[in-house]
Amino acid sequence: MTTGFTDPRPVYTRATEQAAAVIAAVRPEDLTGPTPCAEFDVRALLSHVVGGTRRIAIVGEGGDGLAVEPVAEGVADDGWPAAYDEVRIRVLKAWESDERMTAPVTVPWGESIPGHAALSGYVMELVTHTWDLSEALGHPLPLDGELAEFALATARRVLPDSRPRDERTPFGARREAPGDTGPYEQLAAWLGRAPLSRA
Repeated sequence: MTTGFTDPRPVYTRATEQAAAVIAAVRPEDLTGPTPCAEFDVRALLSHVVGGTRRIAIVGEGGDGLAVEPVAEGVADDGWPAAYDEVRIRVLKAWESDERMTAPVTVPWGESIPGHAALSGYVMELVTHTWDLSEALGHPLPLDGELAEFALATARRVLPDSRPRDERTPFGARREAPGDTGPYEQLAAWLGRAPLSRA
């Protein structure tokens, strides 16, 4: 039994289920549309999510995840839901043991990171990219606010205002979020994102 920290595995499982539902809402005509990640259109964001999830699986399996580019090549326009389901099932199996939660792993943002901290970081990334995708699609489905609250708490812990963000930080400078916004908007703002203009 893991103690002393919030076990991120149930949260990550929920995050993958939510991501899968939003990915299933993507139509081929959406793939060239913009996302709040300026460097990604919808297709490139899906490639990053699928490829990044494969990397997380390899880390959980004890392999060198950093040797794997976080991209997915050769996926058909209508093949993204199946591609994501394949890698998310693999990653859930790779991280299911209690030993994996305490064993150190190497991730893009550090070495010898406890597994639970690494997986919490991946929750933050997946929940944020799910919001990115949902925003790109015009929010076809309601999103789980508890996931955003977990991700926001993680973001505030690992990317506090006292930590400078540079070219190695995969998130932009923090933006101010209006006080009445929900947890997803607060998470997006903390990680330097802004909603797409719908004008």
